[in-house]
Amino acid sequence: MPAQLKQLKTELSEELENILSYWSKNSIDTQNDGFVGQIDHNENSIEGAEKGAVLNARILWSFSSGYQVTKKEEHKKIAQRAFEYLSNHFYDTEFGGLFWSINADKTPKDTKNQIYALAFAIYGLSEYYVISKEEKALEIAINLYLEIQKHSYDPEKKGYFEAFTRDWQPIEDLRLSDKDANEKKTMNTHLHIVEAYANLFKVWKDKTLQNDIIELLQTIEKHFINTETGHLRLFFDENWIEKPDVISYGHDIEAAWLLLQCAEISEDQSLIAAYKKHAVQMAEVAKEGLDSDGGLWYEFDAEKNQLVAEKHWWVQAEALIGFYNAYQLTGDENYADIVFKNWDFIKNHILDAKNGEWFWGVYRDYSLIEKDKAGFWKCPYHNSRACLELIHRIKT
Repeated sequence: MPAQLKQLKTELSEELENILSYWSKNSIDTQNDGFVGQIDHNENSIEGAEKGAVLNARILWSFSSGYQVTKKEEHKKIAQRAFEYLSNHFYDTEFGGLFWSINADKTPKDTKNQIYALAFAIYGLSEYYVISKEEKALEIAINLYLEIQKHSYDPEKKGYFEAFTRDWQPIEDLRLSDKDANEKKTMNTHLHIVEAYANLFKVWKDKTLQNDIIELLQTIEKHFINTETGHLRLFFDENWIEKPDVISYGHDIEAAWLLLQCAEISEDQSLIAAYKKHAVQMAEVAKEGLDSDGGLWYEFDAEKNQLVAEKHWWVQAEALIGFYNAYQLTGDENYADIVFKNWDFIKNHILDAKNGEWFWGVYRDYSLIEKDKAGFWKCPYHNSRACLELIHRIKT
């Protein structure tokens, strides 16, 4: 086992370099500044593509976090580029929010305040502050946190509302993407708000922020974690009435480790103890989605009793961390074996050996899902974070 773990750590260190190298070489927009909005599955940069806030915030986080391991100045410079582009063109100085997208010419395109995007900006900005000590980055991160608390927080029933117009008025379409239910409170947004707040707390030890993290974790435990099944509940209305949806194996295994990490950052001992139990239970039930080849399926539609027979890149990345976390908590080598097998699946089917980066995913017959290599939702965050987490966690 130690030899296998050492080999895994070596390979993931190399893969981190490969991922950052791909984005360094292919995503810089030399024509319009910032980063290209879209690279299709054939490696074509789509000229004039709109640029998403989430992509830019995740590039900022990935290069800021990656630099702490690689120590390569070029990675720090790309993080700086991402910070300047985000703060100069996505950050809305008039209303204090964040544009969902901008045009290639830097003018605002979709000006809604999607709280998910604000959370990722906080996540990226607070990570950039670690490597730069750039006060403006911390200031914007704090401002975005305060805006979320002011407009999105539900003081009566707890939790956070999904989205608003640019000037913080109610908005009809709350969805992150076309596949999501149009509901006011979602697991995915809460998961990434607490992730962002925890990362901010690491660099800004504010007591109110700490209390907000603790309450968020309590809210997530109360509403989003189904302790009977171990799976996550995904969508609710404003009164916490659930709107049943799919089982998301990717979110189950991501939440398993990420919520525990947030609990540890919160320093609340009772939450740490509770989320250790959740982490193991959620990893255990996520095994339902494992295929014999080591890959983790995307989703299961319980209503139709039908597997969504796709294996997405981000689901595999989260599986690496989530199952390794379960191994750390339990010492059960079966979890480590899942990690080894999952990494083999990634190497065989998800890594693009020719061009670099990870494919979007594969179908049941291993044919490629022909979607973006870079875009609104295809970013260096999940896979670079998987590499970084395991590099830090494997002690051999």
